[in-house]
Amino acid sequence: MFEYLRKFKQGVISSLTVMMAFVLLLSTIELGWIIVKDVISPPLFLLEIDELLEIFGLFMLVLIGVELLETIMKTYLSEGTNHAEIVISVAIIAIARKVIILDVKKLPSLTLIGIGVIILALSTGYFLVRYKRNGKEKVS
Repeated sequence: MFEYLRKFKQGVISSLTVMMAFVLLLSTIELGWIIVKDVISPPLFLLEIDELLEIFGLFMLVLIGVELLETIMKTYLSEGTNHAEIVISVAIIAIARKVIILDVKKLPSLTLIGIGVIILALSTGYFLVRYKRNGKEKVS
């Protein structure tokens, strides 16, 4: 029974990997199209702030997708990896994307404090997971 479940899990993970790679391909093409469209529209080779923020946001979104694909391949296709460290690092990248494209003038201060707390919590969690892992490596 467990062997069937393991094979089913491997099949699901393999299909997720293929779908994620396809979505990454499409999002990269979309990003390229948006860059070309924005650059060739008048005024030529000049991008407005809104266009730059959109491009940076999409760029970071593609990078998060790449990180997720790597996470799926590293973590779930091989046994014995630390899932928490990978998930926290992807979450840090995702929150970094939000911070990069954030328009602080339009947000209330409480929201900014909340984002800061999330960043602090993720960073602390990542540090603790890495610290625990490094401690185990030194002992064994």
